[in-house]
Amino acid sequence: MKKAFGLGRSSVAPLLAALLCAAAPRAAQAQSPEEIVRTVVHNELDADYSDHTAWMYRDAYKSPDKDIVKIVIETQQGNLSELIEDGGRLPSPQEHQDDLSRMEQMLTDPALRARMKRNEQHDGEQARDMMNMLPNAFIWQVTGHDHGTITLTFRPKPDYSPGSMNGRVLAAMSGTMVVDEEHMRLRDLSGHLVHDVLFGWGIFGRINAGGTFRIVRDDVGFGSWQITEMHVHISGHALFFKTIGDQEDEVTSDYHRTPEGVDLNKAAQMLRDGEVARELHVEAHFGA
Repeated sequence: MKKAFGLGRSSVAPLLAALLCAAAPRAAQAQSPEEIVRTVVHNELDADYSDHTAWMYRDAYKSPDKDIVKIVIETQQGNLSELIEDGGRLPSPQEHQDDLSRMEQMLTDPALRARMKRNEQHDGEQARDMMNMLPNAFIWQVTGHDHGTITLTFRPKPDYSPGSMNGRVLAAMSGTMVVDEEHMRLRDLSGHLVHDVLFGWGIFGRINAGGTFRIVRDDVGFGSWQITEMHVHISGHALFFKTIGDQEDEVTSDYHRTPEGVDLNKAAQMLRDGEVARELHVEAHFGA
């Protein structure tokens, strides 16, 4: 999970600058709900496009088949991680060795690095598409100003026609957006699916009404806003009644900047030597 709005942290391109530039709180109060959303979208995409800060952080991830905690170090060539907890217990020495082997493969296998890069680019495209949908796919209403934030609600716009399957799911959501008024940045976005989404009249798939998502973003330092929480709980069925869905909870914390000049090899050494764990004040022990 890195940087972009979308359901992962990925690089995204900015909207046209003509949409609206960053606004001060007084200007925000004079804007319509749609103008506020366009300002936020522009600021998020523009900042994400230009922010190349690399971070070290703690990443706790839970899904139906995983419950793990890792420490992550980002570099300009890619990211490396070390498993420090699995299912609420310390990793065994063998699990630790397997983790080191995966790290070594990342260092020595250019095809693996290229595949991961393509996956990040794909995530970025999806994030960009969803971000660009926000001002156009929904009817927005400002519902409050409180403690430096603007709260808006949204509901589907009846005449909006999304261009992708992911877009169809997002466009069927209603929910709430919380905006940091000083910086006009997205702080919290949550929604729920108000009706089933059918693919091929339900023959090829159905996403069930009631699914939810929530994304929380924070300024983790130096004006860099990151996704610190992501919760996605969506379910349905695909062709031949195969269960589909996304059940994920991810929380990141303890952000520290990666030192300048750190490449993948140096990052791997910092993990092996325990330097990343010490910097994040994390105890990296391994079970018997």
